[in-house]
Amino acid sequence: MMKNKICQIWDELASANVVGMVKKSYSPNFSNCIYCIFDNQTNHKGVAISYDSDIKVNISQLTRLKDVQVYITEDSSLNPNKMLVILLANNLYTEIFSVLCEDLILAVSEIKESSKIIKTILNQLGKWRALFDNIGRGGLQLQEQQGLYGELFLLRKLLATFSDSFDVIKGWVGSDKALRDFQYQKCAVEVKTTSTNNHQKLHISSERQLDETLLEHLFLYHLSVEVSNKNGETLNDIVKNIEKMIHNNVFAFNMFNAKLLEASYFIQDAELYNDRSYKVRRENSYNVTNDFPRVKESELRDGVGDVDYTIIVDMCSDYLVPEGEIYNNIQLCRK
Repeated sequence: MMKNKICQIWDELASANVVGMVKKSYSPNFSNCIYCIFDNQTNHKGVAISYDSDIKVNISQLTRLKDVQVYITEDSSLNPNKMLVILLANNLYTEIFSVLCEDLILAVSEIKESSKIIKTILNQLGKWRALFDNIGRGGLQLQEQQGLYGELFLLRKLLATFSDSFDVIKGWVGSDKALRDFQYQKCAVEVKTTSTNNHQKLHISSERQLDETLLEHLFLYHLSVEVSNKNGETLNDIVKNIEKMIHNNVFAFNMFNAKLLEASYFIQDAELYNDRSYKVRRENSYNVTNDFPRVKESELRDGVGDVDYTIIVDMCSDYLVPEGEIYNNIQLCRK
């Protein structure tokens, strides 16, 4: 993975050999209240956000983030402002932390009001708790690996189809455990990846997943793969391939790596995925509409919820559509 901008700034601050904590604005093109910081005494690196002292900031739920320190201090260079400081306490996770910080900065890059910047950052930090708790748990389970491969397989096709890679990756929301895997305005795509050789069934996790009520278009993309040992494309292979496709777009590259972290794909676990390979057996696209076999929220009786069910692939054949129909409708919804 190439070194991102924030790592370059941390290296620059470290080489200055200044006692104590030093800071530098991330970019003159972004909000001037966002800084990269480095503490030469502890070798801790992080980011800080300067804000008006009148703004009330509650970090009580963030003081016990694993491997990350979050605290508020005075901004000595911009009195009477305060600073929200986010420091990495374990340098083993510098690469992960740098991706998260880049994503954090990107999330507030176009916000002008300090109060909104702080609110957005606190919301982002709330997601970090589960993410850091997952580090070191032994990698993704086999079904999680397969599911992520399927999402990345479609993501790669979308990147090859549309020129705006940042917008394409932004629409990949499955990494954040969203209701469906891809969402572009009023058009959504749910991806299901299977590897069984028998009569195939697709697992649907809720009564809303295949409910198009609030959408103009909903598609189901089914990828059937053959899993083998070192004979095909690995999860690591497809990640590297996508990174190569988008490496010239810094914002897209940073967002993609942040979303991989949200999906619990950590570079420290990459060797665990080297032997498990996938070969595509077939892929089908379905237009989820009318009497497509599924459960809709409006059809449930009062008191029934959290529905989990399966659909039989062969029963969906009347709703097969060319893959290009997915791309055409995404294009229409993105305009």
